[in-house]
Amino acid sequence: MGLNPTRHVLDNGVTVIVKSNHTTPAVSLLIGVRTGAYADPADREGTAALCARVLDRGTITRPADVIADDLDGRGASLSVATGRHQMAISATCLSGDFGAVLALAADIARHPAFPDTEVNTRRADLITSIRQDEDHPAPMAVAAFARALYGTHPYARKVRGSVATVESIRRQDLVRFYQKGFQPHAVTVVVVGDFAAEAAIAAIGKAFGDWAVSARGDKPSGLSGPDAVLVPDAIAPTERRLVSVSMMNKAQADLAYGFIGIRRAHPDYTAFSVMNNALGQYAIGGRLGDSIRERQGMAYYVFSSLDASLGAGAFTIRAGVSADNVERAIASIDAELTAVLQSGFTAQEIDESKSYLVGSLPRQLETNAAIASFLLNADFFDLGLDYDARLPALIQSVTLDAANAAARQLLDPSRATIAVAGPWMKTATDLHR
Repeated sequence: MGLNPTRHVLDNGVTVIVKSNHTTPAVSLLIGVRTGAYADPADREGTAALCARVLDRGTITRPADVIADDLDGRGASLSVATGRHQMAISATCLSGDFGAVLALAADIARHPAFPDTEVNTRRADLITSIRQDEDHPAPMAVAAFARALYGTHPYARKVRGSVATVESIRRQDLVRFYQKGFQPHAVTVVVVGDFAAEAAIAAIGKAFGDWAVSARGDKPSGLSGPDAVLVPDAIAPTERRLVSVSMMNKAQADLAYGFIGIRRAHPDYTAFSVMNNALGQYAIGGRLGDSIRERQGMAYYVFSSLDASLGAGAFTIRAGVSADNVERAIASIDAELTAVLQSGFTAQEIDESKSYLVGSLPRQLETNAAIASFLLNADFFDLGLDYDARLPALIQSVTLDAANAAARQLLDPSRATIAVAGPWMKTATDLHR
């Protein structure tokens, strides 16, 4: 039967998606805005990240303490997060408080004040979190990997920016970013929970319907239509690259190994997803986990991930090892990828991965918040609101040949980009297999 949500577009372009769920007397609200770190000015990386941190810290009519007291008094929660292409205001509350929390969230989305004191405080908090990352090998390896893999492409930039770029961001930068990105046509409001669908649509229409389009705004960054944001193709490396970040005071080395992957719009996305699961996610980490962690016992963790977005995100293999095992771990990843390229996956590996992915779908949609996130993602990538109903068949239709073809398209150790951060130093011979 599927989720079967209701979708409605207001006259000003705001998209509304509602799904009634009377399991519990609660509601989850998600306001997605099609802007994010990709829209950061080149010399102001971290603008979207700082904007997200300040957005709910006061509106024109509600100071930050009033917002906090209102939420606390209702036992409700509200947060703002950003990614590369989307920012989201999420809130949860009891169904009886839905109207009030919707009005509050709409006020935050439409009328943020960006008080100087809050900008200064949240800038300091963001800088602290960046500095904490700089003291940990895992995020340092990921950042070095992105820079080495993408070069001058915008995907090389960090969502949260650097200490230097964040220090340079001022209130007016946040105001300009907000004015360009927060426009009615770029907003999708998703509500899931204990309510009547018609009443929820009417309430959202009242909260957002009079939001006028600003001449200073950007055009929508959805996938379809003439106004879609077109992320340029990244130039894939044609040779093997290895970079290292020396952190000799650390006990563990973390490595990121991978390739430029695919866009979410790729027609064979599901085959790549199944391949990724078989390689580095299923059970204890797929083929990689079974070999490197379980049988060889040299990794604290190992997994793969497929980041497919508006542009071709990275296909990444991550591992944490002792410094003595860095070369062995890289060689083992090379060996597993080579085996896949030469012999392919087994039918059992692909069948088990497909069964796992299909079986996990109900668990991924157990809460109102999870359903709201799924629906927002489906709308953002233009997958169709029946995507949850079609997805099991899409997964089951992936053949062994299709999964192997996906592996052959991406997994070439001779063109891998590898970054290592921790108590390990790169030497000239480390570049060679």
